[in-house]
Amino acid sequence: MHVLLVEDDALVASGIVAGLKLHGLTVDHVGTASQADAALATSYFDVCILDLGLPDEDGMALLRRWRNTGQDLPVLVLTARDALNHRVEGLLGGADDYLVKPFDLDELQARLHVLMRRVAGRSTDCIEHGQLTFCASTGQVWLAGKPITLARRELSLLRALLQNPRAILSTEQLCDSVYGFEQNVESNAINVHIYHLRRKLGNNIVETVRGLGYRLGPAQGADR
Repeated sequence: MHVLLVEDDALVASGIVAGLKLHGLTVDHVGTASQADAALATSYFDVCILDLGLPDEDGMALLRRWRNTGQDLPVLVLTARDALNHRVEGLLGGADDYLVKPFDLDELQARLHVLMRRVAGRSTDCIEHGQLTFCASTGQVWLAGKPITLARRELSLLRALLQNPRAILSTEQLCDSVYGFEQNVESNAINVHIYHLRRKLGNNIVETVRGLGYRLGPAQGADR
């Protein structure tokens, strides 16, 4: 899951980034509304955590502007504004969820997974694809009932494919999901991760669509 964190407090942001990365998420942080606009214009994100007290534009104004221009990225508002009218305003203004500071990181990551589950139309945390089962919140993977150990980057790649089962994802989109804003990514990094996924989960887990990118392969057992 690629998360855009829009938070102007550097200390709070560093704690969120570190905590969510421990849960296997890819997180990129910006501190202003203008930086958030630029990030959305250049990268693919699954969900946004939005603080309302931004230095260059009120977070609610930013959110309304996004919704008015058709930006449907799931947004979790994270703020110290805890009055009932603030929560109602946030939800009616386009937020998909609202969490008040101070908060627990475990609850935050759980709410993010719930948002993604809603977007995908799933009722449970686990995604099943043939004999493959992937638990989104814990990163646990089973193939034909046997646990499979994947590296963090491999999990991020598998998550991106499973959450977009019918989509062809370009190398750039997969890099966003796996690496975010990280610099100095090797040009063949995604190919290497796909090689390891195929080795561990079967050759058919990832389909190459020549000239376009990659997509999730058909649901079936391992092909070793």
